[in-house]
Amino acid sequence: MQRRQLLKSTAALSAASLLGAPAIAQGNRKITFLTWNLVHLEAQLKGWMKGFTATRPGVEIEWVDKKGPELPAYYQTQLAANTPPDIIDIQGALGLEYAAQGALLDLAPRVSGESAIKDRYEPAYLANWQYEGANFMVPYYVSKTLLFWNKTRFKEAGLDKPPATFDDILAAADKIKGAEKTGLMTLNFDWLYWPFMRMNDVELLTPDLKKATFNTPKAAEVMTRLAEATKSGAINPISWTGRWVEPNEAFATGNVGMLHAHAPAYFWIKGKGPWINGDTLGAAQMPGNWATPNSHGLGVSKGSKNPDLAWDFVKYLTDTEVASDFARIASVLTGNKAVDKAQLARIQKDDPLAFQVLSTQLEHTDRMCGNWRLGNDSRVKDGFWPEFQSAMLGRKDAKTALADAERRVSRELRRA
Repeated sequence: MQRRQLLKSTAALSAASLLGAPAIAQGNRKITFLTWNLVHLEAQLKGWMKGFTATRPGVEIEWVDKKGPELPAYYQTQLAANTPPDIIDIQGALGLEYAAQGALLDLAPRVSGESAIKDRYEPAYLANWQYEGANFMVPYYVSKTLLFWNKTRFKEAGLDKPPATFDDILAAADKIKGAEKTGLMTLNFDWLYWPFMRMNDVELLTPDLKKATFNTPKAAEVMTRLAEATKSGAINPISWTGRWVEPNEAFATGNVGMLHAHAPAYFWIKGKGPWINGDTLGAAQMPGNWATPNSHGLGVSKGSKNPDLAWDFVKYLTDTEVASDFARIASVLTGNKAVDKAQLARIQKDDPLAFQVLSTQLEHTDRMCGNWRLGNDSRVKDGFWPEFQSAMLGRKDAKTALADAERRVSRELRRA
């Protein structure tokens, strides 16, 4: 009986093969890879995808790239349609929101379950996407903020080293300002400005993340001083209205003393500013070594029909060979410890200033701030930022702005 059944099964399998149907299907598997603002690496990404599928017959990868605000809207639409991309490249704390929605697969068992993977990633950056005991993403390319300082503008102002305190920042900015010169600019998106508050011991929420804790006399003092510096011209108001291009472009002109931005800004401003070299530009940690991360991670959608294959692709992208190519081509650090060590060694020879900039990204990673492990992180931030911005631009005094922000943030926390 068993032999007869085996013969029937073998015949059926042969018939299926003759008819062209996938028998025991290794093939005809498709995964979708969604990236954020990587269209400039199209040729390289397609090459890496080809390398992955070459050893996996029948596997196909569909690549989709979205710009800026397009990606979150696109991903939410795909989630609603129950057709999420298998792998998603997400920036900042947005991954935690998707995790809270139940949209992402917990990768912690997969990371810890493979000895070759467990020690691959820089722990502080891997922790960016931990939520309620799970880890929903792994690092793809990583960065955090630092302070760029124009040595020429500093020398003209009688200064010879980067600021060590908040007072030093404002004093230097005030000395540098004048005519067409500005003392300080900062990027503000994704809360890149938050180190100005943390270096003054201002925190947004209580440790249990349940109550607002920023409406204090100290916070009012810090915001008032920043607003006054903005009004005087020591801080360029574009710091509170621009996003990426405007502050970086202004700094690239050479007329700004300091720029608070994350590491990728260096390569952008270097391309725009012919004055930039090791004698004219310095890179330093912010006072207190505070920084806001602005990293990208890779996650696997819980709705993926091929989660194991998707995870294999994530491992492939973050493994030594592909990650090394990515680091070299894109001038980034990847969160892969071995790759980043080799990347820094290579850059130290080719571009010592870039080495100085990127080295800051792996230092004092315990002082990263500006993200909270909340499922509604962005909505909580949206309660604070407009009020902070109003104070910076002189539309409200600091005390009023903080009180209004506290009401908005508290309302959002109660909804959680």
